[in-house]
Amino acid sequence: MTVTATSPAEHSDPSADSHAPVVVPRSSALWVLVAGVVGLAAALTLTIEKIEILINPDYVPSCSINPVLSCGSVMITPQASLFGFPNPLIGIVSFSVVLVTGVLALAKVNLPRWYWGGLAAGTLLGAVFVHWLIFQSLYRIGALCPYCMVVWAVTIPLLVVSTSVALQPQRSGSAVVRAIHTWRWSLVTLWFTAVLLLILERFWNYWSTLI
Repeated sequence: MTVTATSPAEHSDPSADSHAPVVVPRSSALWVLVAGVVGLAAALTLTIEKIEILINPDYVPSCSINPVLSCGSVMITPQASLFGFPNPLIGIVSFSVVLVTGVLALAKVNLPRWYWGGLAAGTLLGAVFVHWLIFQSLYRIGALCPYCMVVWAVTIPLLVVSTSVALQPQRSGSAVVRAIHTWRWSLVTLWFTAVLLLILERFWNYWSTLI
């Protein structure tokens, strides 16, 4: 009787793989922790500043620096409470999860792949929201909130790191995933450059007076 050998891949269970623990590089774990701390700090500060404005409409937020960098101008707009409550409350919840994840990853607690996939998906939604806020700030409100920009700055790299951990492209046969993984930090740099150029172009009339 002939016995046909089968490869492990033929018996692999996708659901089992999604529940398999993921080993997170220390650098990635550290970045997730830093993103959680910085993002949570910015969200908490924005919430406190919003409360101060509600208490005293004449209050000038600490991040209202000039006509362009002005948290106060942004906080009083409908876009700052898109879902009927201040946007920073979303950040408090979201970055609390990120912070705890970073602590667990740094402590070598191997979370399952589905958890990292969920974090990546949630961060993707956050990135979409961030880009909507960038558009609104530049072309509708006409002012920038420095603390909001801190959230922008940590969201995109967090998306890159969480996605990289979730997909673990070094084990994937997808050439596209491997390419994205290889050039991930170049893509982040390109994103930062594009946003900076948009800010310079949008408010050039003001920036040129400072030169």
